[in-house]
Amino acid sequence: MAARTRPASKDRPSYRCTECGWTTVKWLGRCGECQAWGTIEEYGGASPVRTTAAGRVTTPAKPIGQVDGRQATARSTGVPELDRVLGGGLVPGAVVLLAGEPGVGKSTLLLDVAAKAAGPEARTLYVTGEESASQVRLRADRIGALSDDLYLAAETDLSAVLAHLDDVKPSLLVLDSVQTIASPEIDGAPGGMAQVREVAGALIRASKERGMSTLLVGHVTKDGAIAGPRLLEHLVDVVLSFEGDRHARLRLIRGIKNRYGATDEVGCFELHDEGITGLTDPSGLFLTRRDEPVPGTCLTVTLEGKRPLVAEVQALTVDTQIPSPRRTTSGLETSRVSMMLAVLEQRGRIRSIGKQDIYTATVGGVKLGEPAADLAVALALASAAIDTPLPKNLVAVGEVGLAGEVRRVTGVQRRLAEAARLGFTHALVPPDPGRIPAGMKVTEVTDIGDALRVLPKRAPRP
Repeated sequence: MAARTRPASKDRPSYRCTECGWTTVKWLGRCGECQAWGTIEEYGGASPVRTTAAGRVTTPAKPIGQVDGRQATARSTGVPELDRVLGGGLVPGAVVLLAGEPGVGKSTLLLDVAAKAAGPEARTLYVTGEESASQVRLRADRIGALSDDLYLAAETDLSAVLAHLDDVKPSLLVLDSVQTIASPEIDGAPGGMAQVREVAGALIRASKERGMSTLLVGHVTKDGAIAGPRLLEHLVDVVLSFEGDRHARLRLIRGIKNRYGATDEVGCFELHDEGITGLTDPSGLFLTRRDEPVPGTCLTVTLEGKRPLVAEVQALTVDTQIPSPRRTTSGLETSRVSMMLAVLEQRGRIRSIGKQDIYTATVGGVKLGEPAADLAVALALASAAIDTPLPKNLVAVGEVGLAGEVRRVTGVQRRLAEAARLGFTHALVPPDPGRIPAGMKVTEVTDIGDALRVLPKRAPRP
């Protein structure tokens, strides 16, 4: 007699990936669709299909031309460099997520913004979940971020944060950080995916209903990605990335997502003992002032968003006895430097460079990742290899291909204008650079051989 099988329970739970929505009938450690780890969560049993009846309309639809756009006018934060990235300032009801490495200066910057944005008609509420109120007060004394209209609270409970909103009625809320706040109605530890979704959703609803701007601090993973579910980045209006080396003074804010402005703007800041200040002209941080040129140095102009920055590339070559010479880089991509070494050896006929230890770096902690810095890297390496300095007041801009050709890059006119403003008189650029600034001599180079002709003739070192 055949065995009877028990029908599957209608209340059997299902599991869903919080990143991509893929579903499965059993729990897995890794999503079978997006291959993300630890994103499978139970979301209940199977339920019958239901339809939603039409409900009462809260706000009638109207022609888009009749919608009042003045309610979405941006208000300045008091920090011009942050306003630049935001597209003019904070829009009422907007939710901004600022993420960055630990110690980069997120809390310092937002405390300064909270104090400068506070006023008699615009209160600011600063909620800290990582520090005590007295610790934040000490930082405020150090950076001068004190205001009678700046309110401070140390909370880790979502309901308490919402209660503070009812009491203070702020125009700006700063929450540091979203991973430290938890809702008592949701299971899980603070910082978990379910908790982050609930906290962010509640604060976004409160911001839209009150017309209150909100700045959320977010953590990052060891890979540099924003911690928490990807849904968090979709829910907020603006996503900013705060970057910088903890050993350097420069800090950069990049716009990753912005519903109210462009995402190609970059804000530059300098971190010091008295706090953090915006830099309207940060090029001086990336240059070394010297009377006479030194072998192995070359200047280039990089574009950070729409902003041109003059940066210095340095190279040093040292004779070695080991079979595998060292290749050390700082601030530059190792793969791009290796490509330039191969091009110089094969196309530039500098044979000795492949048998030496090579050290390349940038000045001031700036990171050059765009191909437009290739020509400056190649010239710095060639200058170090033959121990001959490049001409004074020279900048080089261009991408170098494996065939030795120098390719065109974007924004050449903006780069040349910035170099001319800082007093540089000679530039090496790809063909057809466009309008040339007055007083600047521009040499168009088509390949690496043309570029190396700017170096005085001198025999390579033995």
